[in-house]
Amino acid sequence: MPDAIPSTIQTPADLGRAIRERRQELGLLQADVAMQSGVSTPTVSAIENGKETARIGLVLQICRDLGILLTVER
Repeated sequence: MPDAIPSTIQTPADLGRAIRERRQELGLLQADVAMQSGVSTPTVSAIENGKETARIGLVLQICRDLGILLTVER
C-alpha cells in the first residue's frame, strides 16, 4: 500500500469521497467492491455519495476491504 495521505473526515460526504478515490486507485468498479464486501452496488453508490443513513457496519466493511485505515484522534 502506498504511503497514506492523511485526510480529515468530517462528514459522510468526505468519507464517501475517500472510499471512491481508493476504489478508483485500485481500478475497481462499484460492482467489484459490492461483490467483495457482500453488499449491493446501489449500497456502494449510496456510501460513496455520502448518504447519511448508510449503516456504519457496511461502511466499515467496505473500508476494510479497500485497505482504508480509519483512526480516531482527540
